[in-house]
Amino acid sequence: MTLNQILLIGRAGTDPQMRYTPSGTAVTDFRLAVNNPSRDQSGEWQDNTEWFTVTAWDRQAESVNQYLAKGRRVFVDGRLSTRTYTANNGEQRTSLEVRAFRVIFMDRPEGQGGDDFGAPQAAAGVSGAGGNGGDPAASSEDVEELPW
Repeated sequence: MTLNQILLIGRAGTDPQMRYTPSGTAVTDFRLAVNNPSRDQSGEWQDNTEWFTVTAWDRQAESVNQYLAKGRRVFVDGRLSTRTYTANNGEQRTSLEVRAFRVIFMDRPEGQGGDDFGAPQAAAGVSGAGGNGGDPAASSEDVEELPW
């Protein structure tokens, strides 16, 4: 038996970009910044940021494209993969990519008031949207709780 699952909480580093495959399937990509605070040799706190490219598909892709914006906090449950590519300057680079199974918006869109420490506002994906399409204004019955 094998398992490839990654759980991330971070902030969207870009607005989502949606496109469609030739067969009409929606695909949305966005960059996710995850901070990892640690102390340096002098005892000072440093924020080390890991960047991930997150890809969502189908209805989840449409919800992410509609409700996610740069700076919003999200929880992502997915599968991790790496991709090696050659940059424009000829340098070999590696990208960490996540195929999202579930994306949960953890704060309210700007202008809707409140803080971002409460329950998640909406979930996008097969197991989380509850038929509301990831609508942040959905009733609490339709909101999926975080898995911990």
